[in-house]
Amino acid sequence: MTPMKLILSWDIQAGAESEYFEFMVSEFIPGIKKLGITHPGVWYTAYGESEQILVSGITETADHMKYVLRSQEWADLKDKLEGLVQNYRQKVMPATGGFQL
Repeated sequence: MTPMKLILSWDIQAGAESEYFEFMVSEFIPGIKKLGITHPGVWYTAYGESEQILVSGITETADHMKYVLRSQEWADLKDKLEGLVQNYRQKVMPATGGFQL
């Protein structure tokens, strides 16, 4: 069984910063933890041309990652997030234990 890593990136929509941060703290991070995504990490890019936000999390198996990404709970979280951000990207890869892009 190979642990899988979910990597998300985006830019916060101008003018949505307060609503975005409230959503992240009160809904998104607790929601992904409830779905079984562990070791959540959030990084903010202060300088450069890459996406403003990078988020990652791990599931113990590929089957569990598939379950999460097909769930209604994930769809609801993602839909709300996409209303607050732009340039949303998502990818899944085997977790290696180090920093991955």
